[in-house]
Amino acid sequence: MKRWVFLVVCTLFLGACGAEEQAATQQPDEILNEKTISYELAGDTVTEADEVPTKEKTALIDAFNEYINAFNAADLERYMATISKNPEGFDYEEDRQAAAEVFASYKVVREAQDITVIEYDGHTAQVFANLIIDMEDNASGTELSSSGRQVTVFANEEDGWKVTSVYFIGNEAQQVGDAQ
Repeated sequence: MKRWVFLVVCTLFLGACGAEEQAATQQPDEILNEKTISYELAGDTVTEADEVPTKEKTALIDAFNEYINAFNAADLERYMATISKNPEGFDYEEDRQAAAEVFASYKVVREAQDITVIEYDGHTAQVFANLIIDMEDNASGTELSSSGRQVTVFANEEDGWKVTSVYFIGNEAQQVGDAQ
């Protein structure tokens, strides 16, 4: 039972705390068509957005890295500072509570690779990354490793780029070791 709960928690928090769940039977392209994300997570080709100003590209990559690093540090206030106060993909207060629970129960390390701005219009932007996620249950020591593709949608707010929704398609998770 602990392993099942651990896998469920892992699945919920790989992309972002509070990200919308999708039915397992839906195809990735159907999910994305519903939300009009410019990148098809089921595909292999990642194309960088045209005409992203260098300053904005740097700001977006920095915002994405801070989002990942704050989560890895289990710093709730720092993490919540990366999240839009008016997100489209989840509830801000529910995300705060869920993140606090994850930080208290698990050590999570997310490593982002192939970070690419794939859509940009000045008001919103989409950042693609391949993620490697390692989790350890603080109570049992059980470890789980997973990977997947994520599109993080940012809104350009008064105080910078903030996460407003996250779309994650995970690969099969593997348990690293059993704590006896």
